[in-house]
Amino acid sequence: MRLLLLLVPLALLTACTGASAGDDLDLKVGGEFGAKPTIVFPAGKPSADLQIDQLTAGKGAKLGKNDVAIVQYTAHIWDGRENRLVDSSFNRGTPAAFPVGQLLPGLDKALQGRAVGSRVIAAIPPKDGFGANPPQGIGPDDELFYVIDILGAHARNAHASGTGALGGVRVSGEGRPRLSIPAGPAPRAFAAKVLERGDGPRTKAGQLLVTQHEGAVWGSRKVFDSTWKSGQPKAFKIGEGSVIKGWDRALVGVPTGSRVLMIVPPSHGYGATGHPQFGITGADTLVFVVDVLAAY
Repeated sequence: MRLLLLLVPLALLTACTGASAGDDLDLKVGGEFGAKPTIVFPAGKPSADLQIDQLTAGKGAKLGKNDVAIVQYTAHIWDGRENRLVDSSFNRGTPAAFPVGQLLPGLDKALQGRAVGSRVIAAIPPKDGFGANPPQGIGPDDELFYVIDILGAHARNAHASGTGALGGVRVSGEGRPRLSIPAGPAPRAFAAKVLERGDGPRTKAGQLLVTQHEGAVWGSRKVFDSTWKSGQPKAFKIGEGSVIKGWDRALVGVPTGSRVLMIVPPSHGYGATGHPQFGITGADTLVFVVDVLAAY
């Protein structure tokens, strides 16, 4: 899935473009890093070429392919007329997670190798964007303009640690955890245990959590979801019903850097309908081990 995602600007600057700075992109971007930017577009349409510039150089970790970038962003259609805003993390209320290597080609080129703390702008023509089949609200000939502030970078092998047991389920191993689920009926009640407590700040409802996680069905012991297998951490908004009830209950208030084990009955999971796409029925109890990498 191609994502339309963006980030935020810094001091008032004149944007340049290309792989190196130039003066083809005559527009101004203002505002503090991490805050909603102001953009003054020049008259006329942009060049038909991909144009990228770094307005501020960060000093943090550099983004590599398969990393997850946490960003604030805005995205406009740059048409020389309305220059309409089409997407913004500020309007969504939380930063966004960009899976580097799975974005629009222009965004991937703009972000790979950039350091946390950087502000990047990109004018993306259709050939480096959505191409001939854009999402609703964007035309096949529309040029996109992004302002992106890189707040964090999380590598594909990032993890917490911790071993232990809960309700007969055992977790062992370093890095990717190994789940051992006993035979017999599953417990009826929801249960959660912090196997190892991290030393970061406690998570809060409404934050975006970056996680590594593995989920299995109690009866079949089948792993149905694994960031370790997919090759990238994933991010979720917590504490507001956008994830299953068990996650909201277990992960709000946990220090970042923690590893959490959960036993999740249907009432705290996918309910009576289950999740057919994952092969989960309405009677299945689930087991999750979740590494809470960061919260934004």
